[in-house]
Amino acid sequence: MGSAISLRSDFDGNRLRLLARQTKDASQARRLEALASIYDGGSRADAARLGSVTVQIVRDWVVRFNRRGPDGLINGKAPGKPTLLNDDQRAALAQAIEPAPHPIWMASCAGVCVT
Repeated sequence: MGSAISLRSDFDGNRLRLLARQTKDASQARRLEALASIYDGGSRADAARLGSVTVQIVRDWVVRFNRRGPDGLINGKAPGKPTLLNDDQRAALAQAIEPAPHPIWMASCAGVCVT
């Protein structure tokens, strides 16, 4: 069994609890509270119970927190399906969909059409 990953040293339990109270993101607050318990000497298992997750998830939170700070504990947007068209193809499609006024159409308006 490996050793636990250390939490970054520029935060402490009190500061994380303050951030948890200030955030509007409930999931981030729960994660901050769980990590604050580790800073205060609690076990990873206690933090997992506090966060209602497994110890592996707490480890993932520690890694994200160490890399990006408190913002790393905010749920990100899922990447979704990659686009089927590249930038050149999208530009060509946009140009085909929005053509310039056609001269024949303009002549048939005979001053009646509004452009």
